[in-house]
Amino acid sequence: MLKTSRNSCRQNITPASLDQYVPKVELKEYLKINDAIYEVDNKAENGMTFSRLLNYKYSDTLKKMDPDHLVALVTEVIPNYSCLVFCPTKKNCENVAEMICKILSKEYLKHREKEKHELIKSLKNSSSGSLCPVLKHTIPFGVAYHHSGLTSDERKLLEEAYSTGVLCLFTCTSTLAAGVNLPARRVILRAPYVAKEFLKRNQYKQMIGRAGRAGIDSFGESILILQEKDKQQVLELISRPLENCYSQLVQEFTKGIQTLFLSLIGLKITTNLGDIYHFMNGTFFGVQQKILLKEKSLWEITVESLRYLTEKGLLQKDTMLTERGLLQKDTIYGSEEEFHSFHITKLGRASFKGTIDLAYCDILYRDLKKGLEGLVLESLLHLIYLTTPYDMASQCNPDWMIYFRQFTQLSPAEQNVAALVGVSENFIGKKASGQAIKKKVDKNIVNRLYLSFVLYTLLKETNIWSVSEKFNMPRGYIQNLLSGAAAFSSCVLHFCEELEEFWVYRALLVELTKKLTYCVKAELIPLMEVTGVLESRAKQLYNAGYKSLMYLANANPEVLIRTIDHLSRRQAKQIVSSAKMLLHEKAEALQEEVEELLRPPPDFPGVEAFPTEKA
Repeated sequence: MLKTSRNSCRQNITPASLDQYVPKVELKEYLKINDAIYEVDNKAENGMTFSRLLNYKYSDTLKKMDPDHLVALVTEVIPNYSCLVFCPTKKNCENVAEMICKILSKEYLKHREKEKHELIKSLKNSSSGSLCPVLKHTIPFGVAYHHSGLTSDERKLLEEAYSTGVLCLFTCTSTLAAGVNLPARRVILRAPYVAKEFLKRNQYKQMIGRAGRAGIDSFGESILILQEKDKQQVLELISRPLENCYSQLVQEFTKGIQTLFLSLIGLKITTNLGDIYHFMNGTFFGVQQKILLKEKSLWEITVESLRYLTEKGLLQKDTMLTERGLLQKDTIYGSEEEFHSFHITKLGRASFKGTIDLAYCDILYRDLKKGLEGLVLESLLHLIYLTTPYDMASQCNPDWMIYFRQFTQLSPAEQNVAALVGVSENFIGKKASGQAIKKKVDKNIVNRLYLSFVLYTLLKETNIWSVSEKFNMPRGYIQNLLSGAAAFSSCVLHFCEELEEFWVYRALLVELTKKLTYCVKAELIPLMEVTGVLESRAKQLYNAGYKSLMYLANANPEVLIRTIDHLSRRQAKQIVSSAKMLLHEKAEALQEEVEELLRPPPDFPGVEAFPTEKA
């Protein structure tokens, strides 16, 4: 019976290819030089063949505004199909979006007008009533820019609108090409550059790969706009093979090979030099060692990395060889060095548990140690400074006039924090006025303090837009700084949990991490823990009388719908069920604590231990 059934199944199963489910999309590549369009053709002598001339009437004024004929190219596909225009810089994205909308006819305003109005309303709600003036002008035409200067809420809303066809054109940077699934009928590359760097083959393929939507469009096309001066380089670009992929394990030294070794020893996967070397041979880097290593061997790099970790106080070498190690040394390798074992130190374990970049772990230890000598707790500034990410400080370029203005507004206690870390008002004043400074001050400390001012202001005002204007920084950058600080604060907390001398920081960092994670007023934090509740929704709930988890857990979804604006039945049910689950988890944790307190200790006099079974 079973055999018959199997045979029957085999007869009914027919082979299927992926093409049946994901239809093939024809992709065509074009180059635009002046007003002529050429198709990329590898069979042609010079790699391209003439396709057509652009048929769009430009006045002299329009030619000055749009010398690359972008409007002519985008209006061939929008608003019925989607289009992406890749620009070299963030500022160029915004300028191009505005320029296109100045030229587009008023007819584009009528396309899905109601949905575009709702999108603008949603963007304002997500930003406490604020809206970028560029987006305010471009969205009614179905156009928006997309780059890292947007907040995550803005990006999410704009991407959803683009995916559903409410927006038909994005002007964007190369970051959209990787990691964001936003395909288009036509992809236009504004120039063969990313910032000032000429395009690489893999970047070019990644960008034009956005063209064509499987299951939606039957074909897609890309158009690269170029000047005569770049023609030869572009022809080489479209014909050359993709760049090879190489391991970065050694290039990113402290984030790569050394972190890997610390993890291997910290997790006790392997602890001796020979086994670590054997492990390295099995990595992608080990496979490519003959290509990547010219001056040193893999063995030398392994030994050097372990020596660096030992000198930094993260690892300690065991002096004793095990019996097994001695036997293997004599019979197999004949080298005592291969059987040197290592164990992780307290500092190493703290760095490993806190996932601290090893380039900064000793600096962090020193900063925390120095903080113990005079931690200023009159405000959050000192703690925020200690949890401001080191890597973001190294990339920061302060506006010295803003720096000086913010410095002079600090209270005496807050100015004391600056003095403790080594930054004086005199130094900032001289930088702001452009005077020469003889005394050397650590640039990273100065930059880190500036970023801590940004974070401190943000926690006080809880409004990214106002802080963005105050410090003249992109709101997306400020949001990235905030999320980076929240993550680093959590890392520092785990770092301190492993080192007894830093016990004082633990309770302080738990609360600071919460503040940085949610960046709202203290009373809204419990509501923000609920799934689906962001800042604007938390404010609505709090103002409606739902001031804690207990209120939400006992709420009636139908009453919530009537009380809270723009809340669907599904969202209301999700909020109530999430609040109930969180409340239940907190109750269980408290119950366990009560049981633990009431349980008599196992070695209490007069209490007989339960007999244990012998194996």
